[in-house]
Amino acid sequence: MNSSRQRVSNIASRRTIIQFSHTAQRPCTGSFLLKPSVLCSRPFSSTSQQRIQEFFPPPQNAPHIKITPPAWKHPTYTEEQMKSIEVAHRETQNWADRVALSMVRLLRFVVDTATGYTHDKESVKPRNDSNTTSVANNNGWFTMTERKWLIRFLFLESVAGVPGMVGASLRHLHSLRRLKRDNGWIETLLEEAYNERMHLLTFMKMAEPGRFMKFMILGAQGVFYNGFFLSYLVSPRICHRFVGHLEEEAVLTYTRAIADIDAGKLPKWEKLEAPEIAIRYWNMPEGHRTMRDLLLYIRADEAKHREVNHTLGNLHQKTDPNPFVSECKFDPAHRSRRWTKIEVDEDPSKPHPSKGIENIKSTGWDRQEVL
Repeated sequence: MNSSRQRVSNIASRRTIIQFSHTAQRPCTGSFLLKPSVLCSRPFSSTSQQRIQEFFPPPQNAPHIKITPPAWKHPTYTEEQMKSIEVAHRETQNWADRVALSMVRLLRFVVDTATGYTHDKESVKPRNDSNTTSVANNNGWFTMTERKWLIRFLFLESVAGVPGMVGASLRHLHSLRRLKRDNGWIETLLEEAYNERMHLLTFMKMAEPGRFMKFMILGAQGVFYNGFFLSYLVSPRICHRFVGHLEEEAVLTYTRAIADIDAGKLPKWEKLEAPEIAIRYWNMPEGHRTMRDLLLYIRADEAKHREVNHTLGNLHQKTDPNPFVSECKFDPAHRSRRWTKIEVDEDPSKPHPSKGIENIKSTGWDRQEVL
Protein backbone atom coordinates (compact mmCIF):
# COMPACT_ATOMS: atom_id res chain seq x y z
CA MET A 1 0.00 0.00 0.00
CA ASN A 2 2.79 2.39 0.92
CA SER A 3 4.74 1.50 -2.25
CA SER A 4 1.73 2.25 -4.46
CA ARG A 5 1.22 5.60 -2.80
CA GLN A 6 4.91 6.41 -3.32
CA ARG A 7 4.64 5.54 -7.03
CA VAL A 8 1.60 7.82 -7.38
CA SER A 9 3.49 10.61 -5.59
CA ASN A 10 6.51 10.22 -7.91
CA ILE A 11 4.32 10.29 -11.02
CA ALA A 12 2.54 13.42 -9.77
CA SER A 13 5.85 15.16 -9.08
CA ARG A 14 7.21 14.25 -12.55
CA ARG A 15 4.05 15.66 -14.15
CA THR A 16 4.52 18.86 -12.17
CA ILE A 17 8.12 19.16 -13.36
CA ILE A 18 7.15 18.52 -16.98
CA GLN A 19 4.33 21.04 -16.79
CA PHE A 20 6.65 23.64 -15.25
CA SER A 21 9.32 23.10 -17.91
CA HIS A 22 6.78 23.76 -20.67
CA THR A 23 5.24 26.87 -19.12
CA ALA A 24 8.15 28.62 -17.46
CA GLN A 25 10.04 31.27 -19.36
CA ARG A 26 13.76 31.75 -19.24
CA PRO A 27 15.88 34.88 -19.62
CA CYS A 28 16.27 36.01 -23.18
CA THR A 29 19.76 35.51 -24.61
CA GLY A 30 19.15 36.27 -28.25
CA SER A 31 19.67 39.75 -29.65
CA PHE A 32 17.82 41.11 -26.64
CA LEU A 33 18.51 42.13 -23.09
CA LEU A 34 20.25 39.77 -20.73
CA LYS A 35 18.51 41.41 -17.80
CA PRO A 36 17.52 38.91 -15.08
CA SER A 37 14.16 40.58 -14.48
CA VAL A 38 13.17 40.44 -18.14
CA LEU A 39 11.60 37.17 -19.31
CA CYS A 40 11.04 36.63 -22.98
CA SER A 41 11.43 34.21 -25.83
CA ARG A 42 14.69 33.85 -27.73
CA PRO A 43 13.70 34.36 -31.37
CA PHE A 44 17.10 35.34 -32.75
CA SER A 45 19.44 33.05 -30.85
CA SER A 46 20.18 29.40 -31.43
CA THR A 47 22.37 29.20 -28.33
CA SER A 48 21.26 26.48 -25.93
CA GLN A 49 20.07 27.32 -22.44
CA GLN A 50 23.10 25.61 -20.89
CA ARG A 51 25.40 28.17 -22.54
CA ILE A 52 23.92 31.19 -20.79
CA GLN A 53 27.00 32.52 -19.05
CA GLU A 54 29.27 35.49 -18.58
CA PHE A 55 30.57 36.37 -22.03
CA PHE A 56 33.84 37.91 -20.85
CA PRO A 57 34.75 36.21 -17.55
CA PRO A 58 38.07 36.94 -15.81
CA PRO A 59 40.93 34.58 -16.73
CA GLN A 60 40.69 31.30 -14.87
CA ASN A 61 44.41 30.49 -15.08
CA ALA A 62 45.58 33.82 -13.63
CA PRO A 63 44.18 34.07 -10.11
CA HIS A 64 46.34 37.08 -9.21
CA ILE A 65 44.98 39.18 -12.12
CA LYS A 66 41.81 40.96 -11.05
CA ILE A 67 41.32 43.55 -13.78
CA THR A 68 43.07 44.73 -16.93
CA PRO A 69 42.70 48.50 -17.35
CA PRO A 70 42.09 49.91 -20.86
CA ALA A 71 45.17 50.65 -22.92
CA TRP A 72 43.80 54.06 -23.87
CA LYS A 73 42.06 56.06 -21.17
CA HIS A 74 38.85 57.51 -22.54
CA PRO A 75 38.64 61.33 -22.50
CA THR A 76 36.03 62.87 -20.22
CA TYR A 77 32.83 64.05 -21.88
CA THR A 78 30.48 66.51 -20.23
CA GLU A 79 26.72 66.21 -20.60
CA GLU A 80 26.55 69.51 -22.46
CA GLN A 81 29.19 68.36 -24.93
CA MET A 82 27.39 65.09 -25.65
CA LYS A 83 24.02 66.78 -26.10
CA SER A 84 25.54 69.27 -28.55
CA ILE A 85 26.51 66.51 -31.01
CA GLU A 86 24.68 67.12 -34.26
CA VAL A 87 23.81 65.12 -37.34
CA ALA A 88 26.00 66.49 -40.12
CA HIS A 89 27.11 65.67 -43.65
CA ARG A 90 30.21 66.77 -45.51
CA GLU A 91 29.41 67.65 -49.10
CA THR A 92 31.43 65.96 -51.81
CA GLN A 93 34.04 68.14 -53.48
CA ASN A 94 35.72 65.86 -56.01
CA TRP A 95 35.46 62.45 -57.62
CA ALA A 96 37.23 60.73 -54.72
CA ASP A 97 34.62 62.04 -52.29
CA ARG A 98 31.83 60.85 -54.57
CA VAL A 99 33.34 57.37 -54.75
CA ALA A 100 33.58 57.18 -50.95
CA LEU A 101 30.01 58.39 -50.45
CA SER A 102 28.65 55.96 -53.04
CA MET A 103 30.35 53.04 -51.29
CA VAL A 104 28.89 54.13 -47.95
CA ARG A 105 25.38 54.26 -49.41
CA LEU A 106 25.84 50.80 -50.88
CA LEU A 107 27.12 49.44 -47.57
CA ARG A 108 24.24 51.08 -45.71
CA PHE A 109 21.72 49.40 -47.99
CA VAL A 110 23.34 46.00 -47.43
CA VAL A 111 23.51 46.42 -43.64
CA ASP A 112 19.94 47.73 -43.42
CA THR A 113 18.73 44.72 -45.36
CA ALA A 114 20.78 42.24 -43.32
CA THR A 115 19.70 43.60 -39.93
CA GLY A 116 16.08 44.35 -40.86
CA TYR A 117 16.50 48.04 -40.07
CA THR A 118 13.60 50.34 -40.79
CA HIS A 119 12.77 53.74 -39.36
CA ASP A 120 10.55 56.77 -39.74
CA LYS A 121 11.75 59.40 -42.14
CA GLU A 122 13.70 61.87 -40.10
CA SER A 123 13.53 65.63 -40.28
CA VAL A 124 16.70 67.10 -38.88
CA LYS A 125 16.26 70.82 -38.40
CA PRO A 126 19.07 73.37 -38.45
CA ARG A 127 20.78 74.01 -35.15
CA ASN A 128 19.13 76.73 -33.06
CA ASP A 129 20.12 78.57 -29.90
CA SER A 130 19.22 75.59 -27.72
CA ASN A 131 21.29 73.21 -29.85
CA THR A 132 18.59 70.60 -30.26
CA THR A 133 17.93 68.25 -33.13
CA SER A 134 14.41 67.06 -33.80
CA VAL A 135 13.45 63.83 -35.49
CA ALA A 136 9.97 63.49 -36.91
CA ASN A 137 7.89 60.64 -35.55
CA ASN A 138 5.62 59.46 -38.34
CA ASN A 139 2.98 56.89 -37.70
CA GLY A 140 3.42 53.87 -39.91
CA TRP A 141 4.49 50.26 -40.01
CA PHE A 142 8.11 51.12 -39.17
CA THR A 143 8.89 49.64 -35.77
CA MET A 144 12.31 49.42 -34.19
CA THR A 145 12.18 47.45 -30.95
CA GLU A 146 14.90 47.01 -28.34
CA ARG A 147 15.74 43.66 -29.90
CA LYS A 148 16.09 45.07 -33.43
CA TRP A 149 18.24 47.96 -32.20
CA LEU A 150 20.61 45.55 -30.45
CA ILE A 151 20.84 43.40 -33.58
CA ARG A 152 21.88 46.47 -35.54
CA PHE A 153 24.32 47.71 -32.91
CA LEU A 154 26.03 44.32 -32.65
CA PHE A 155 26.38 43.95 -36.40
CA LEU A 156 27.66 47.49 -36.96
CA GLU A 157 30.16 47.51 -34.12
CA SER A 158 31.54 44.11 -35.11
CA VAL A 159 32.85 45.61 -38.36
CA ALA A 160 33.34 49.23 -37.21
CA GLY A 161 36.67 48.38 -35.61
CA VAL A 162 38.13 47.08 -38.87
CA PRO A 163 39.15 50.35 -40.64
CA GLY A 164 41.26 51.68 -37.78
CA MET A 165 43.13 48.41 -37.36
CA VAL A 166 43.73 48.00 -41.11
CA GLY A 167 44.94 51.57 -41.52
CA ALA A 168 47.22 51.37 -38.48
CA SER A 169 48.78 48.06 -39.51
CA LEU A 170 49.47 49.21 -43.06
CA ARG A 171 50.94 52.52 -41.91
CA HIS A 172 53.05 50.64 -39.35
CA LEU A 173 54.50 48.37 -42.05
CA HIS A 174 54.97 51.36 -44.35
CA SER A 175 56.96 53.14 -41.62
CA LEU A 176 59.16 50.08 -41.15
CA ARG A 177 59.82 49.69 -44.87
CA ARG A 178 60.68 53.35 -45.46
CA LEU A 179 62.55 53.72 -42.14
CA LYS A 180 60.61 56.89 -41.42
CA ARG A 181 58.25 58.14 -38.73
CA ASP A 182 54.50 58.00 -39.18
CA ASN A 183 53.86 61.40 -37.54
CA GLY A 184 51.30 60.12 -35.06
CA TRP A 185 48.70 58.51 -37.35
CA ILE A 186 49.16 54.95 -36.06
CA GLU A 187 48.25 55.79 -32.46
CA THR A 188 45.00 57.51 -33.39
CA LEU A 189 43.89 54.73 -35.74
CA LEU A 190 44.62 52.04 -33.14
CA GLU A 191 42.74 54.01 -30.50
CA GLU A 192 39.76 54.29 -32.86
CA ALA A 193 39.72 50.52 -33.43
CA TYR A 194 40.00 49.91 -29.68
CA ASN A 195 37.13 52.29 -28.96
CA GLU A 196 34.86 50.59 -31.49
CA ARG A 197 35.67 47.22 -29.94
CA MET A 198 34.68 48.57 -26.53
CA HIS A 199 31.31 49.50 -28.03
CA LEU A 200 30.90 45.88 -29.13
CA LEU A 201 31.94 44.48 -25.74
CA THR A 202 29.39 46.73 -24.07
CA PHE A 203 26.54 45.53 -26.25
CA MET A 204 27.69 41.93 -25.80
CA LYS A 205 26.93 42.39 -22.10
CA MET A 206 23.33 43.00 -23.09
CA ALA A 207 22.75 40.44 -25.81
CA GLU A 208 24.14 37.10 -26.95
CA PRO A 209 24.02 36.57 -30.72
CA GLY A 210 23.03 33.19 -32.05
CA ARG A 211 24.82 31.06 -34.61
CA PHE A 212 23.17 32.78 -37.58
CA MET A 213 24.20 36.22 -36.32
CA LYS A 214 27.75 35.00 -35.70
CA PHE A 215 27.87 33.62 -39.24
CA MET A 216 26.73 36.98 -40.63
CA ILE A 217 29.41 38.77 -38.60
CA LEU A 218 32.08 36.34 -39.78
CA GLY A 219 31.17 36.82 -43.44
CA ALA A 220 30.86 40.60 -43.18
CA GLN A 221 34.18 40.95 -41.41
CA GLY A 222 35.98 38.76 -43.92
CA VAL A 223 34.66 40.68 -46.92
CA PHE A 224 35.04 44.12 -45.34
CA TYR A 225 38.56 43.55 -43.99
CA ASN A 226 40.00 42.35 -47.28
CA GLY A 227 38.16 44.98 -49.29
CA PHE A 228 39.31 47.80 -47.03
CA PHE A 229 42.86 46.40 -46.97
CA LEU A 230 43.14 46.51 -50.76
CA SER A 231 41.44 49.91 -50.94
CA TYR A 232 43.83 51.43 -48.38
CA LEU A 233 46.79 50.25 -50.44
CA VAL A 234 45.35 52.08 -53.46
CA SER A 235 44.07 55.28 -51.85
CA PRO A 236 44.23 55.97 -48.11
CA ARG A 237 42.57 59.35 -48.67
CA ILE A 238 39.41 57.78 -50.13
CA CYS A 239 39.36 55.24 -47.30
CA HIS A 240 39.44 57.94 -44.61
CA ARG A 241 36.71 59.86 -46.43
CA PHE A 242 34.71 56.62 -46.62
CA VAL A 243 35.02 56.12 -42.84
CA GLY A 244 34.08 59.76 -42.26
CA HIS A 245 30.83 59.32 -44.21
CA LEU A 246 30.27 55.97 -42.49
CA GLU A 247 30.52 57.65 -39.09
CA GLU A 248 27.98 60.22 -40.26
CA GLU A 249 25.53 57.35 -40.66
CA ALA A 250 26.49 55.99 -37.22
CA VAL A 251 25.75 59.35 -35.58
CA LEU A 252 22.37 59.40 -37.36
CA THR A 253 21.59 55.85 -36.21
CA TYR A 254 22.32 56.55 -32.55
CA THR A 255 20.45 59.86 -32.74
CA ARG A 256 17.38 57.97 -33.93
CA ALA A 257 17.73 55.42 -31.13
CA ILE A 258 17.93 58.21 -28.54
CA ALA A 259 14.90 59.88 -30.08
CA ASP A 260 12.98 56.59 -29.83
CA ILE A 261 13.80 56.38 -26.12
CA ASP A 262 12.64 59.97 -25.58
CA ALA A 263 9.42 59.24 -27.49
CA GLY A 264 8.64 56.24 -25.28
CA LYS A 265 9.01 53.72 -28.08
CA LEU A 266 11.61 51.67 -26.16
CA PRO A 267 10.07 51.25 -22.69
CA LYS A 268 12.49 48.51 -21.60
CA TRP A 269 15.40 50.93 -22.01
CA GLU A 270 13.94 53.88 -20.14
CA LYS A 271 15.29 52.81 -16.73
CA LEU A 272 17.81 50.19 -17.83
CA GLU A 273 21.27 50.74 -16.33
CA ALA A 274 24.40 50.57 -18.44
CA PRO A 275 26.68 47.51 -18.00
CA GLU A 276 29.55 47.76 -15.53
CA ILE A 277 32.12 47.59 -18.34
CA ALA A 278 30.63 50.78 -19.82
CA ILE A 279 30.54 52.58 -16.48
CA ARG A 280 34.24 51.90 -15.94
CA TYR A 281 35.35 52.68 -19.51
CA TRP A 282 33.50 55.99 -19.90
CA ASN A 283 33.76 56.81 -16.19
CA MET A 284 30.01 57.46 -16.14
CA PRO A 285 29.00 59.56 -13.11
CA GLU A 286 26.33 58.59 -10.61
CA GLY A 287 22.84 59.42 -11.81
CA HIS A 288 23.92 59.29 -15.46
CA ARG A 289 24.25 55.57 -16.09
CA THR A 290 21.08 54.73 -18.01
CA MET A 291 20.82 53.21 -21.47
CA ARG A 292 20.11 56.65 -22.87
CA ASP A 293 23.30 58.01 -21.28
CA LEU A 294 25.24 55.09 -22.75
CA LEU A 295 23.97 55.89 -26.25
CA LEU A 296 24.97 59.54 -25.75
CA TYR A 297 28.54 58.46 -24.96
CA ILE A 298 28.70 56.12 -27.96
CA ARG A 299 27.22 58.73 -30.29
CA ALA A 300 29.87 61.22 -29.12
CA ASP A 301 32.56 58.63 -29.90
CA GLU A 302 31.18 58.13 -33.41
CA ALA A 303 31.07 61.90 -33.92
CA LYS A 304 34.73 62.06 -32.89
CA HIS A 305 35.63 59.34 -35.40
CA ARG A 306 33.71 61.30 -38.03
CA GLU A 307 35.79 64.40 -37.31
CA VAL A 308 39.09 62.51 -37.20
CA ASN A 309 38.64 60.64 -40.48
CA HIS A 310 37.32 63.62 -42.41
CA THR A 311 40.34 65.58 -41.15
CA LEU A 312 42.81 62.83 -42.06
CA GLY A 313 41.18 62.66 -45.48
CA ASN A 314 42.08 66.34 -46.00
CA LEU A 315 45.79 65.89 -45.23
CA HIS A 316 48.75 64.67 -47.26
CA GLN A 317 48.83 61.00 -46.38
CA LYS A 318 52.62 60.50 -46.30
CA THR A 319 53.99 63.76 -44.95
CA ASP A 320 51.49 65.67 -42.80
CA PRO A 321 51.45 65.13 -39.02
CA ASN A 322 48.36 63.99 -37.18
CA PRO A 323 46.92 67.14 -35.52
CA PHE A 324 44.96 65.14 -32.92
CA VAL A 325 48.09 63.99 -31.09
CA SER A 326 50.25 67.06 -31.75
CA GLU A 327 50.41 70.25 -29.73
CA CYS A 328 49.36 73.52 -31.29
CA LYS A 329 51.77 76.46 -31.23
CA PHE A 330 50.29 79.84 -32.08
CA ASP A 331 52.57 82.31 -33.83
CA PRO A 332 51.21 85.88 -33.31
CA ALA A 333 53.58 87.33 -35.92
CA HIS A 334 52.25 85.17 -38.73
CA ARG A 335 48.76 84.55 -37.30
CA SER A 336 49.21 80.87 -38.01
CA ARG A 337 49.57 77.58 -36.17
CA ARG A 338 52.47 75.18 -36.25
CA TRP A 339 52.23 71.58 -35.10
CA THR A 340 55.06 70.21 -33.01
CA LYS A 341 55.61 67.20 -30.79
CA ILE A 342 56.71 69.36 -27.83
CA GLU A 343 54.50 70.88 -25.19
CA VAL A 344 54.05 74.59 -25.88
CA ASP A 345 51.65 77.34 -24.92
CA GLU A 346 48.44 77.52 -26.93
CA ASP A 347 46.29 80.49 -27.76
CA PRO A 348 43.11 79.77 -25.72
CA SER A 349 40.99 81.89 -28.02
CA LYS A 350 41.72 79.69 -31.02
CA PRO A 351 39.99 76.28 -31.33
CA HIS A 352 42.19 73.40 -32.37
CA PRO A 353 41.87 69.61 -32.77
CA SER A 354 42.16 67.51 -29.63
CA LYS A 355 41.40 64.03 -28.34
CA GLY A 356 38.21 65.23 -26.68
CA ILE A 357 35.06 66.75 -28.13
CA GLU A 358 35.38 70.25 -26.69
CA ASN A 359 36.33 71.67 -30.10
CA ILE A 360 34.71 69.03 -32.30
CA LYS A 361 34.15 69.96 -35.94
CA SER A 362 31.52 67.78 -37.56
CA THR A 363 32.84 67.87 -41.12
CA GLY A 364 36.53 67.74 -40.19
CA TRP A 365 39.32 70.30 -40.19
CA ASP A 366 40.71 71.56 -43.47
CA ARG A 367 44.44 71.30 -44.04
CA GLN A 368 44.85 75.10 -43.99
CA GLU A 369 43.27 75.27 -40.54
CA VAL A 370 45.61 72.82 -38.85
CA LEU A 371 48.86 73.38 -40.78
